[in-house]
Amino acid sequence: HPGWLAAALALGVPQVVLSAWRWRLTAARLGAHLPLGAAVREYYLATFLNQVLPGGVMGDAARAWRHARKESHFQRGGAAAWQAVVLERASGQLALLLVVLASLALSPALRSAVHGAFSGPSHTEAALAGLLLALLALGLTLSRTRLRIHLSQLRQAARQALLARGAFLPQLTASLLVVASYVGVYLCCMRMIGIDTPLATAAPLIPWVLLAMAIPLSIAGWGVREGAAALLWQAAGLDPAQGVAISISYGAVVLLSSLPGAL
Repeated sequence: HPGWLAAALALGVPQVVLSAWRWRLTAARLGAHLPLGAAVREYYLATFLNQVLPGGVMGDAARAWRHARKESHFQRGGAAAWQAVVLERASGQLALLLVVLASLALSPALRSAVHGAFSGPSHTEAALAGLLLALLALGLTLSRTRLRIHLSQLRQAARQALLARGAFLPQLTASLLVVASYVGVYLCCMRMIGIDTPLATAAPLIPWVLLAMAIPLSIAGWGVREGAAALLWQAAGLDPAQGVAISISYGAVVLLSSLPGAL
């Protein structure tokens, strides 16, 4: 349906602008200069690179490096540029985690599925294996971006850019709005291909699919996203084939919306 496709693509514009504003806010709190127009351009570029390069983080590494190169002549400017990208991504992931936990309260089927997944010895071992895999993925993410920031410096930057009184509420609000835009695009894709699952049933499942995409083991989440969607749709008593179809549509729409970054 062209109307739902247009709506999904339109949601991608404020999504990128708001993400760029969050990055600019984080950089400013750390003393790194970043005009909003430049932040939007760099964020589009990073989004496009994340769509076409393995891991889903190479675009973020590129925008951190490009910003650090411009800020290197300022005191701590280069380090602050790298810290800003790490913390801006962390802000988004923490907001997504909050939404994932909140979605449990909205979906009885999801609660039952999660409870079943963690009951029994075999499922416990599988959950531990999944946790180890997630930790390995996090280590790969940090090594790929080649962040050589001391842990104490990063903690200090987090207190300054994320947890300070004047920073926490804007960071949380922006990150929650970005997550809401992701869910909105996903729901538009569902309607775009003619699937009429009630929004109240589908919406709580989407943050879990997005969380699976955060594991940097594929290109733009392809494969990981579809596998997670199939499992979640089946756990909720829905057709897993529809979950996969929506996921593929979402991946295609996100790729299309990132094309301004190619320019």
